[in-house]
Amino acid sequence: MVKMKPDDATNDQADLDRFDRAILSVLAEDGRISITDLAKRIGLSKSPTQARLRRLEQSGVIIGYRALLDPIRLGLDHVAFVEVRLSDTREAALTAFNVAVAKVPEIEQAHMIAGSFDYLLKVRTRDMSRYRQFLGETISALPHVAGTSTFVAMEAVKETMLADPA
Repeated sequence: MVKMKPDDATNDQADLDRFDRAILSVLAEDGRISITDLAKRIGLSKSPTQARLRRLEQSGVIIGYRALLDPIRLGLDHVAFVEVRLSDTREAALTAFNVAVAKVPEIEQAHMIAGSFDYLLKVRTRDMSRYRQFLGETISALPHVAGTSTFVAMEAVKETMLADPA
């Protein structure tokens, strides 16, 4: 059963037992598994497994299901990591930047960083030419961008989603 930890209300972390963790582990590997097969894999009957799954979804531990696409087969094999320095780091400026970044599909990830720059973006495009255009027309036009530095990835050594919540 998923319970919210009373002593950790600021993080909204769920207290997961071994069955909840087993459900998450199996779903991380196969999000299309049937309830019957999921129940067999975790060692519970179908009804309690289904109830636990519903609770995990309703509590926000499971935030959705999606297809994982192969970006290489889609012609999107150029990956760049972009350090972004903002001209203003007050809350309104950060919010404006965050809202704008969330709308750009080429930006796969955006992380606020504590360091010599403000954000680290993971950007995926077709090739260097398209990235250069994207940098000039989109990233540089984001709210409060003062400067950027780009690092191009040569090879993805490991790229996975959370598979084992333990």
